[in-house]
This record gives sequence, structure tokens and C-alpha cells, in this order.
Amino acid sequence: MKLSNIKEILPALDNVEFQLENGTFVPEHFHVTEVGVITKHFIDCGGTIRKEKVVNFQLWNANDFEHRLKPTKLLNIIKLSEEKLGIEDAEIEVEYQSETIGKYDLDFNGNHFVLKNKQTACLASDACGIPAEKQKVNLAELKDACCTPNSGCC
Repeated sequence: MKLSNIKEILPALDNVEFQLENGTFVPEHFHVTEVGVITKHFIDCGGTIRKEKVVNFQLWNANDFEHRLKPTKLLNIIKLSEEKLGIEDAEIEVEYQSETIGKYDLDFNGNHFVLKNKQTACLASDACGIPAEKQKVNLAELKDACCTPNSGCC
């Protein structure tokens, strides 16, 4: 989700809620302690130089159980960060503490924001000899399949 998307969604909400993909909600007394830009300039294993930029939100739980972040307050935090930091419309990455600091993509399911698990991947799989993933076939379905000569199925 891009920053422009969250800015469009927030005015229609009564509350700001975040949920992990496993169904667990971020406690409703969370704070957004940082909004910023993270730039990553790196070289992949194939030798390609890359640059990535994300808008970063950091969520934090304090012991102030009465705290509730309202949509207008989050919009004001975003507006201030755009003015002071020159933040552009980019993908949002959310940092949230569990066993360690996790980084999540952001989505919206119509009711609340969803912290989507991120995955690592090789960006240069063609350059480092990673074999292509084989197509998985359900063998139970093949027993009913009928092959004829020159059909290309065998």
C-alpha cells in the first residue's frame, strides 16, 4: 500500500486498527512513534546495484492503556512528515515489535489495516544458479487423466 492509499482510507475510519496476518490485533493503545523514509542502496548477488525507498511507520505499545490513535491524528502525523521530511508517495513498510522488530507490508481489508508478512527472495536468481521451481502435480488427479499418443501430456 502506498502512502496516498492510507491517506484516502483514514478519513472514512472511526478508529485506526492494525491486525497481523495470523489474526492477532496490535493492541489498541499502540502509538505511531516514527514516520520516515528508509532508503536502501545495495548490490544483489548478481552484481546489479539497486536502490529502494519506503515510507516507514513504527508501531509501539506503551503502558498507557487509555491511549487511542484516531485517524485524524495519524493524518496530521503523515502531513507533518511530508512537509518536514519531503516524503513522497511510496510503499509503506511497518515496523512492529514481537519477539524482535518485524517489518511488514501494509494492506487494508475494508475494516482495518493488515500487517502482511514480508519474504526474502533472491533478486538475481538467473545469475546465481538457483534452479527454477518445479511444477507441482497432484498425482491423484493424474490417474483419471487420459493421454493419447502425440498429445504432449507424456
